[in-house]
Amino acid sequence: MPRNKASSHFYQRIPLWVRILAGLALGALTGALFGEQASVLKPLGDIFISAIKMLIVPLVFSTLVVGITAMRDPKKMGRIGSKTIALYLLTTAFAIAIGLLAAWLFQPGTGLSLSFDTPVDAKEAPSLVDILVGLVPQNPIDALASGNILQIIVFAIGLGISLTLIGEKGEPVVRVFESFAEAMYKLTELVMAFAPFGVFGLMAYVAGNYGLDVLLPLAKVIGVAYAASIVHVLVVYSGLLKLLGGLNPVRYLRGSLDALVVAYSSASSSGTLPVSIRCAQRNLGVSEGVSGFVLPVGATINMDGTAIYQGVVAVFVAQLTGTDLSMADYGMIIMTGTLASIGTAGVPGAGLIMLSIVMSQIGLPLEAIAVVAGIDRILDMARTSVNVAGDLMVTTLIGKSEGELDLDIYNRKDTV
Repeated sequence: MPRNKASSHFYQRIPLWVRILAGLALGALTGALFGEQASVLKPLGDIFISAIKMLIVPLVFSTLVVGITAMRDPKKMGRIGSKTIALYLLTTAFAIAIGLLAAWLFQPGTGLSLSFDTPVDAKEAPSLVDILVGLVPQNPIDALASGNILQIIVFAIGLGISLTLIGEKGEPVVRVFESFAEAMYKLTELVMAFAPFGVFGLMAYVAGNYGLDVLLPLAKVIGVAYAASIVHVLVVYSGLLKLLGGLNPVRYLRGSLDALVVAYSSASSSGTLPVSIRCAQRNLGVSEGVSGFVLPVGATINMDGTAIYQGVVAVFVAQLTGTDLSMADYGMIIMTGTLASIGTAGVPGAGLIMLSIVMSQIGLPLEAIAVVAGIDRILDMARTSVNVAGDLMVTTLIGKSEGELDLDIYNRKDTV
C-alpha cells in the first residue's frame, strides 16, 4: 500500500473527537508561541464557522419537519414538547443556583480593584409581548433567509403538524423532506471532516489574542465559572440521566465529545447544532424524530451555561462594588435569569444582554459589564459547552422516556 494511503487510513481511524481535541491543543500552543501573529491562521476557523452556519437553517428546518412528521401523533408531540421545556427550565434554575453558590463560596471579586471607566452599550432585551408576537413569521421565506431560528422553528412545527394532519396527501412532501434531511446529514459529515483544521485556526487566534495579560487579573472569576460549569455537567446532567433514565453518564459524556469540543472552540450553540444532531443520533442512539425536534428547540432556549455565567458574574460585580446581596436579590437573580434565557436566546450577544437584565433587577451598575467584556470570549467558550451538553442530555433523556433511544448504540464503547 502506498505510504500516503496508509497515512490517510491511519488518520481516518482516529476518532473525530480526538482529531478535534488535537487541533484545539495545537492551536492553543501555536497561539501561545506566536501571539497575535497567529491571527494569520484565523481564516481556517472562519471557513469552518461559515460552513457550520451554512448548515444551520436548512438542517433545523428539515430535521424539525421530519421529526414532527415522524411522530405521526400530535399528542405525542405535545407531550415531548412539554417535557423538553420543563427539563430546560429546571436545569437552567439549577445552573444559575450553582453559579451563585460557587461565586459566594470562592469570592472571586474580593481583593480586586478594577475601574468601570469603559462604557458599555447594553442592548435592551425584548419584552415578553414582543417575544410572543415575534415568534410568528410574517414571511417565512424572509425568516429562512435571515436565519431567524425562533421563527423558523414555529414555521417548521406548523408545517410538520399540517403534513401530519392531511395524511396520505402529505406523504410525497414528507419524503422530499426526509431525503433533504439525509442530504444535510451527509453534508454535515463532510463539513466535520474539516473540523480539526478549523478548530486549530480558531484556537490559535483566541490564544494569540487573549493571552495571560488579559487572563491573569481575572483568572479567579474564570476559574470559578469553569468549575461551576464542570460541576453542573457532572452532577446535574449526569445525575438526571442516572436517576430519571437509568443510563450510564459516562456513555453520554463520551458520545457528546465531538459536539462539546466544537462548542468550546466556536462558542456558538446554534453553530454546533449540526454536530449535536450527529452525536445524538450516531453516538447516543436517539431517534431522528426526537433529536430533530428537541435539539433545535434547545439550541434556541436552553441557556444553562449562560445562567451559570450570570450567577458568577453578578456576585463577582457585587463583590467588586461592595454591594451586599440579600436573599431576595439571590432569588431575583435565579428567577430573572431562568425566564430571560427563553427571551434572549435568539439575540446576538445573548450572554451580555441577559447579564444586563439580571444586574438591573438587583441594582448593580451596568458599567461593570466592561470588567468581564475583555474575557467574555473565554467565558463564552465554557458556557456554550454547557449549553450544548444540556441539549444532548435532555434529548437523550426524552428519547429514553419515549422508547426512542437505541440502547445498543448508547452503550457501545466506541463512537462514530
